[in-house]
Amino acid sequence: MRYVPLLAGSLLLLAGCVSPSQPGYTVDDQPSADTSPAQAGACEYPSDGQAAKPVNPPSTTDVKTEGEAVATLHLTAGDVEITLDRATAPCTVNSFESLAKQGYFDDTACHRLTTDGIYVLQCGDPSATGSGGPGYSFADETNESMSYPPGTVAMANAGPDTNGSQFFLVWADSSQLPPDYTVFGMMDEAGLEVVAGIAAEGVALEDQTSPNAEAIIESVTLG
Repeated sequence: MRYVPLLAGSLLLLAGCVSPSQPGYTVDDQPSADTSPAQAGACEYPSDGQAAKPVNPPSTTDVKTEGEAVATLHLTAGDVEITLDRATAPCTVNSFESLAKQGYFDDTACHRLTTDGIYVLQCGDPSATGSGGPGYSFADETNESMSYPPGTVAMANAGPDTNGSQFFLVWADSSQLPPDYTVFGMMDEAGLEVVAGIAAEGVALEDQTSPNAEAIIESVTLG
C-alpha cells in the first residue's frame, strides 16, 4: 500500500501493495500527456499478481473512446448513479464495465473512508483489505488539469500506472489531491447524497479506516 503526501504531514492510503509501515513517496515520473493509451492506439492490461476474486481481463478490441456510459452502484445505503467518461478515460471505463459485467464488485465492501484533509469513500477491493485487485493493471489516463470536486469518481493506485479495480468516490471537495488519479466518472446528485450520508456516520474507532455505516456494493448495473 502506498501513501500519498497531503497537507502538513497528513497521509492518505489510496491503494496498493506495500506495507502500511512504509513512508510516503513522491511521484517522479507521472504522465502528463493529454492523450490516453486507448486514444494513442490500444489499451493494455498486463497480469499483476493474484486476483482478489476470479475475473477475466477486459477485451482490448473495439474499446470505445467517445461518449458516455452510465453505471449504477446499488449500495446498501442507496443507489449511486455514475456517468462514465469514455472520451477522457477509455481504458479505465473499459475495465470498470468489464468488471461490473462479471460481477466482480457484487457483495463487496467499500473498505476505506477519509474524513480529514480529503474526503473519499474507497471501494472496489473484494478482499476489503485495501490491497486486493483484479490480477491485472493498466496505465494512468491523467492530465495536469485533473481535479477532484464533490461527485468525482477516480481510480485509486499504488503509484504510476498501477490501476486495478479500486476506485474512490469524492463526497466533499478534495482539491488537495495532486492530479495523479484517473478521473473516469461523476456521481449524480442523489448518489452524492448517499455517499455523504455514509461519511456523516464517521469511521470505526478500532481502525480509523472502515466506515461506521454499512457500505456494501450489492451489485452494479450498466446502462
